[in-house]
Amino acid sequence: MIDAFLQLMSPMLLIMTLAGVSLGIIWGALPGLSTTMAMGLLIGLSAGMSQDLAICFMIGVYTGSVFGGAISAILINIPGTPDAVPTMIEGHQLAQRGEGGQALGMSITASFIGGTLGILLLVLFIPLILSFALNFRSWEMFWLAVIGIMVSGSMASGEMPLKGWIAGWIGILIALVGLDEIHAVPRFTFGSFMLFDGISYVAILIGLFGFAEILRTLPSRSAPTIPSKVGRVFPPLRQLLRFTPAATRSGILGALIGAVPGAGANVASFLAYDIGRRRASPEEQAKWGKGSYQALVCAETSNNANIGGSMLPTLALGIPGNAAAAALLAALTLKNVSVGPTIQIDHPGLIYFIYGALLLANMMMFGAAFALIKPCVKLFSLPRGVLMPLIIPVCIIGAWSVKLSMFDVWIMFGAGIFGVLLSIFRFPVAPIVLGVILAPLADENLRRALLVFEDKSLGFVMSQWIGTVLMLAVLFVVVEGILRGLRSRREKTAALAAE
Repeated sequence: MIDAFLQLMSPMLLIMTLAGVSLGIIWGALPGLSTTMAMGLLIGLSAGMSQDLAICFMIGVYTGSVFGGAISAILINIPGTPDAVPTMIEGHQLAQRGEGGQALGMSITASFIGGTLGILLLVLFIPLILSFALNFRSWEMFWLAVIGIMVSGSMASGEMPLKGWIAGWIGILIALVGLDEIHAVPRFTFGSFMLFDGISYVAILIGLFGFAEILRTLPSRSAPTIPSKVGRVFPPLRQLLRFTPAATRSGILGALIGAVPGAGANVASFLAYDIGRRRASPEEQAKWGKGSYQALVCAETSNNANIGGSMLPTLALGIPGNAAAAALLAALTLKNVSVGPTIQIDHPGLIYFIYGALLLANMMMFGAAFALIKPCVKLFSLPRGVLMPLIIPVCIIGAWSVKLSMFDVWIMFGAGIFGVLLSIFRFPVAPIVLGVILAPLADENLRRALLVFEDKSLGFVMSQWIGTVLMLAVLFVVVEGILRGLRSRREKTAALAAE
């Protein structure tokens, strides 16, 4: 582990981490440009880097962009990322009272604390998860991938889990295009040699989270009003100490939620925000929604702790904790890094390098965030009608750079249009990404398991207790989702009848 930290002290790795953090902060601060969008678009830049540089850069982007959404949320009442909505509710109220700078300083500090807590929990628990995960074979890995897709669909779609599941299986269908990995049989290629190599998941990521966002937000040409002064930035130490219990609770909660596949930082921030309100003193509860520093700490600590939590299933099981972690997994896949139960065997020392990169990026985020507040404020003066078209070349270059193929660019455009249609019909996009990432894992392991079980009885299959438990977990997710959907339909019907 010490060797990994010494390796990270290389000037190039330090520069690349700082570059990723800075880009992430600026990107996250821009309204409408989410963390996942940043990760998806910047995968193309990491494709030409070495493995170590790519890891430092992408982790820097991830860490910086999660915080970046707080800047626009506090100053101009527009959340840069979806998980910054609770921050917007409290922070903008503080900014209107002339305390925008202090609110930003509190957010930066809370983000640093949350990120550190998430990383510490990752370091503590991943050895336990890895030792257990080594018992996973083909049958278990198949059900694990299915759980990731189903849970993501169930949580991302709210009261309509069926739409989330449909989105996940669409992702699986996209990933199955091309030659299968066992017998090299063409699937869904329709005679096109361009499809024999499959559909690039990078192009799908950029299209769904990048180009689709441009198409949705481009019609809005109004520039937000920028406050002329933000006031004091560094929060007083006494205030920080007073909110330590709330920050610790929210950080642990954010990390735990991040470890659940499909539950992103937005779930963590809203849940920590709500629990924080319930646990706050009556005096503090009265401030909730009107400019509460404690509420700000709860939201920002949880969504940054979510980073470490989301890395737990990503590294230990090969299942992304959220869509941003899926993009990071895609970047690792480009470097032929196979994460999962055997990561310590296949890539000795890599996991310690990732620990160090997360800690380094978190520390750099703390310093860079204070330095970039004023430049970010100036950047907001650009109207969206000017800003969004500037991102289109980034989308094109990101899609083209992986395979140097214009076909991937057209795939990106198609995915963007498809993403807009999905949003119109209220289908979640995140399950599609997880489906595209996890489908090869599910496909290969299912077919290998079927070969193993070819001459075995049903009793032998059911005796594989881990696989049986995972199968029951999938059944539970399906039943719970169906019951939730029926309950929501009954409530809507009762509400309409009451009117």
